[in-house]
Amino acid sequence: MNQLNPFIINSWFLIPMIIWIIFWKGSSLWIASKNNQKGWFLIILIVNTFGILEIIYIFFVAKKKWSDIKEVFTRKS
Repeated sequence: MNQLNPFIINSWFLIPMIIWIIFWKGSSLWIASKNNQKGWFLIILIVNTFGILEIIYIFFVAKKKWSDIKEVFTRKS
């Protein structure tokens, strides 16, 4: 019998999910720290909502636009 390893099958879902979570969590933590919002920083750091809380924070609480998110990753030091 030729069976695929379950880890290989699950990794096709797991890897994009990890990238999604790291992107949104990193962006929201960066913005919260820049805005000196320690409460939001701690909540976002501790609670894992697969990017949902992070997206709500960025666009509705911090009132950032997509261009602001892109700037975080493209700004030259």
